[in-house]
Amino acid sequence: MGVSLGTFALVVVLSVFNGFDGLIKSYFSILDPDLKITATKGKLFDPSFVCDSVLKNLPGVIGYAVVIEENALLTYKNRQVIANMKGVSANFNQITGIDSLIIDGVFHLEKGGAFFAVPGVGLAANLDIRNNFTEPIHVYVPRKGLKASLSPDNALKYSYIYPSGVFSLLEDVDARTIFVPVSFAAELIDAGNSVSSIEIKISDKFSVKQVSKAIVNEIGSQYLVKNKYQQHDTLYKTMKAEKWVTYLILLFILIIASFNILGSLSMLIIDKKEDIVILRSMGATPDLIRGVFLFEGWLISIIGAIAGLFLGVIVCWIQLHFEIVSLPGNGSFVISAYPVDIQLPDLFLIFFMVLMIGLLAAWYPVRFISEKELQFSSPVS
Repeated sequence: MGVSLGTFALVVVLSVFNGFDGLIKSYFSILDPDLKITATKGKLFDPSFVCDSVLKNLPGVIGYAVVIEENALLTYKNRQVIANMKGVSANFNQITGIDSLIIDGVFHLEKGGAFFAVPGVGLAANLDIRNNFTEPIHVYVPRKGLKASLSPDNALKYSYIYPSGVFSLLEDVDARTIFVPVSFAAELIDAGNSVSSIEIKISDKFSVKQVSKAIVNEIGSQYLVKNKYQQHDTLYKTMKAEKWVTYLILLFILIIASFNILGSLSMLIIDKKEDIVILRSMGATPDLIRGVFLFEGWLISIIGAIAGLFLGVIVCWIQLHFEIVSLPGNGSFVISAYPVDIQLPDLFLIFFMVLMIGLLAAWYPVRFISEKELQFSSPVS
């Protein structure tokens, strides 16, 4: 039971971590491009060489969008919020899945010569932007090249833009992101022809890794080329570290539970002294007798591991299909129940580690206590 419960806990906890990891990756992948090019030094760079000389002629590249990112102060009616202003080119919805994230209005940034913005749902709520979108959002950024000024009007550059829709992805993104036309952002921050990044969409027929390597070979080391994982490497590394730290903690608990095997075999060896003498008189060698106890200890681990794996998989399957255990918060999360994702490599790793722990727990009493306490004698003639 101890081994089974420890194995069961490992299966369930790792599957839940896999579920959250896959959920976050799936949501980020909607808005993140396949590849993202940024400058190694500085915040802005001229995209003409990369776009005209490399991306237009590189196989596997379906399209690309230029992006300008800058922090800005947004005001709407009587409310103010600091946000991440992301200026994107008109084909941004073809590079990412932003269209599928729109929950109110539509995603268009330019229409009839006018500029429009698409804020996140959290940002819209903080600014109290209603669904009629009749009033403009006022955007303020620090004036470029200004050394010092006592007047706020001189320190900030200002423009305004009307909202056309609202998107929803994840709470952290929704509360701080607003999409605007790249020309609007460039004019506001005096970027000229420079951009913050180039976001690229890759054909499904081509490997992202191969295309990324080809781009790096063409543009050199003055640019960084990041895939979807690398764009959020800190988040993914943190989640992975949390998963394996939890795994080690549960494994340590399983090791403690395996001491039951050590105690049980020790008591069994002491209890079976007379039987061992009979076996020795029948010609059984010390190695054979040790093997009997060792095999029994290992059987405990094997049966416990199989039972724990089976129970863990069944519980995860029930959670996956019926969502028995719900998340707290009354619908404040993007999902209503704990996500699970059962992965075969995790199951094989858990089974292997349980068997190794069980083998060591059985080997110690058989190897040392049997010699110390039982004192095998020569077979009776």
